[in-house]
Amino acid sequence: MTLKELEQQLLAQSLGNNWQGIEKTPRVCGGEARIAKTRIPIWVLVEASRLGYSDADLLTSYPTITATDLANAWVYAEAHLNEIELAIERNEVA
Repeated sequence: MTLKELEQQLLAQSLGNNWQGIEKTPRVCGGEARIAKTRIPIWVLVEASRLGYSDADLLTSYPTITATDLANAWVYAEAHLNEIELAIERNEVA
């Protein structure tokens, strides 16, 4: 299964707002959406991708996450674009 096929499958599963592999916890990463059981916010991955990092680069840079985690992140980011944009803006100012 390709990463794109996995993303499509995860998007279909997420329509019920069950974001498998994504967590939001108050006082952890500012409550931002992040890869489950890590401190890697989704917005960080999105911003890195925009800066030219490939999926392979991200998986190398963050060895604790898997391709499935990354696919979950992309699907979540696509479905919550405004939330991710606001998080990026907030952190650019910080």
